Amino acid sequence: MADRRPPVAAAVLLLHGGRETGTGPPPPGPLNLPALRMRPFARAVIRATRDESVDVAVRCVRYGHLGWNGSREDALHDAVRALDGVRREFGEVPVVLVGHSMGARAALRAAGHPLVRGVVGLAPWCPPGDPVTQLADRDIVLLHSTRDRVTSPQASQALATRARRAGARSCLVTIRASDHAMLRRASAWHTMTAGLVRGLLGLSALPAPVDAALHLPLGAPASDGTLDYDGLLGRGDATAGRRS
Repeated sequence: MADRRPPVAAAVLLLHGGRETGTGPPPPGPLNLPALRMRPFARAVIRATRDESVDVAVRCVRYGHLGWNGSREDALHDAVRALDGVRREFGEVPVVLVGHSMGARAALRAAGHPLVRGVVGLAPWCPPGDPVTQLADRDIVLLHSTRDRVTSPQASQALATRARRAGARSCLVTIRASDHAMLRRASAWHTMTAGLVRGLLGLSALPAPVDAALHLPLGAPASDGTLDYDGLLGRGDATAGRRS
């Protein structure tokens, strides 16, 4: 029987975390804990983007090295190679990048690739000197626990503000009482990420406060572009993006 699925119209690439330094390869299979951490995100995104009229490819990016490794920027090059692979396989389809920690840094740095429509950064690693000009005309939503002790929510807020001033549509959503590994309140991370991916791909509406924050003027203060997940939940907006 012929495959009746529609052609792939969009793609989502997931980039797991890593280390600041580490030139060896990531461990295989279940020993690669950062990669395992992204599996429930992949499942949530697959469920959220399942549609009879649109086929969305969801892929996990493979790294050649454990770490970022300074000027080598290994994870960034892996992300760009994955994007080039999407282009070869599916053509000029829109892509949303979902990255955690080092993977979020790689996603943000790779966002200037022509296929990238938006980035969902989970507990991102945002060094203050990282460039933001590549984020112009992209949708950037960063999620960060207020109790993260590995990467800084304040640095995420600063990057979202710098990105907006550089022409990005950007905001930060904070998640209380969670952690860098996204194990506490895991369902909040999964649900929010899946809804954001749907919205950024245009499959449904974004949560109204997120959409408003993404359309703030370039010079808006950092506080205006910072949202509280529990506030969205209270408004019934945190799970927006799913069709009934």
